[in-house]
Amino acid sequence: MTRITVAKGDGIGPEIMDATLKIILAAGAQIEIEEIEVGEKVYLAGNTSGIAASSWDTIRRNKVFLKAPITTPQGGGYKSLNVTTRKFLGLYANVRPCVSLHPFVKTKHPVMDIVIVRENEEDLYAGIEHQQTDEVVQCLKLISRPGCEKIVRYAFEYAKQYGRKKVTCFTKDNIMKQTDGLFHQVFDEIAKEYPTIENEHWIIDIGAAKMADTPEAFDVIVMPNLYGDVLSDVAAQIAGSVGLAGSANIGEECAMFEAIHGSAPRRAGQNLANPSGLLQGAIMMLTHIGQTEIAEKVQNAWLKTMEDGIHTYDIFKEGTSTQKVGTQEFADAVIANLDKKPSTLKAVSYDKETVLNLPKYTRKPAAKKELVGVDVFVHWPGEDPNFLADKVRNIATNSAKLTMITNRGIKVWPEGFKETFCTDHWRCRFKPSEGSTITHVDIIELLNNAIEFGIDVIKTENLYAFNGTPAFSLGQGQ
Repeated sequence: MTRITVAKGDGIGPEIMDATLKIILAAGAQIEIEEIEVGEKVYLAGNTSGIAASSWDTIRRNKVFLKAPITTPQGGGYKSLNVTTRKFLGLYANVRPCVSLHPFVKTKHPVMDIVIVRENEEDLYAGIEHQQTDEVVQCLKLISRPGCEKIVRYAFEYAKQYGRKKVTCFTKDNIMKQTDGLFHQVFDEIAKEYPTIENEHWIIDIGAAKMADTPEAFDVIVMPNLYGDVLSDVAAQIAGSVGLAGSANIGEECAMFEAIHGSAPRRAGQNLANPSGLLQGAIMMLTHIGQTEIAEKVQNAWLKTMEDGIHTYDIFKEGTSTQKVGTQEFADAVIANLDKKPSTLKAVSYDKETVLNLPKYTRKPAAKKELVGVDVFVHWPGEDPNFLADKVRNIATNSAKLTMITNRGIKVWPEGFKETFCTDHWRCRFKPSEGSTITHVDIIELLNNAIEFGIDVIKTENLYAFNGTPAFSLGQGQ
């Protein structure tokens, strides 16, 4: 018997959770349920994260969390509970299988069967944003080696465990050479440890186009957070419907399982909603806790029900579907099919061993880190970079000289183009003078000089070389 935490959520959440629990308990799931309340009511009671401290205690104690969709109130100040939960509990891997149910659910891709493995904790979803000038805001994209290693290794171990043949990596490292470049580099390193699994890398834009057009070309796809968020929804929709897809959020200690769709408050309380997405999440939960026989029974019963044409309104189609049913009637139909298998769709068979071989991250020996310059970001409302260069050169030190100014990443001084549009946010790069080295004392002197000359410095970014290799971007056009 495994104790799990359950949150019924908002909108259609309570209905689809009741239907899901009814199905898995009828199938013999050995679970004990401890319910908590999260979502809109908790938000509106004054908790900006949508969850009470006591509920965190329950989730952390039970380690397994089955969550229905929630509603985040409109307006500022409310944090995403999903993002918060993933980060606080270290749920680094988001796993979303996207499988076609052709010909029983409409799709242009009848043989589609892919799994999106999305990094869950970092990238732009670190949520570190600042307004720096009147015209410019920034969002920091954070990619770490441990984050890359954990998610890439998870993708390969998942492929190994579930008999998948290929793992594909999507990044944009032709542009973001440091961040996405690290993700790609780690992918190549870890791929060598799995010689029996094919590996490949695609640039995200053409990869996304290929996936949308020919998803059968892919098997398991691993991606950084933002790309994975977008493309997992695309993959679910082109497989048949976002409403049919569930996801697992896996960490080293805890795990959360859910549908990928929202709370659909307009459909709440009408016995209309399709519980399939949450049911798919629950099936992944059952395999996670080792109840693979029950998971297999439920999944095959669900496939049989879909094959029988017993469909809720969202996927019902005259000529293909045979019966339009409500939420509870759909649950009853799945229960009636327990111990049955589909005849056209492929029946599932789960290995009893579902624990992936995921060693804890081991930190690599520290590289030789050398300060080789500094970028000084300046808020200046003028338009002529040559004029700005004359001003900024006044703050140089004996060891640090101005070598470049960029605007939104484009080099505008020296030898900039007058056609380049400039906003009020300027990156001024200082490098060592000939025969000198730059130090942190020089950076402090630069900032003191900036105050003296009335230059509005909004931030600095130290430039480093690691083991002799420069580890920072150049200005485009340099």
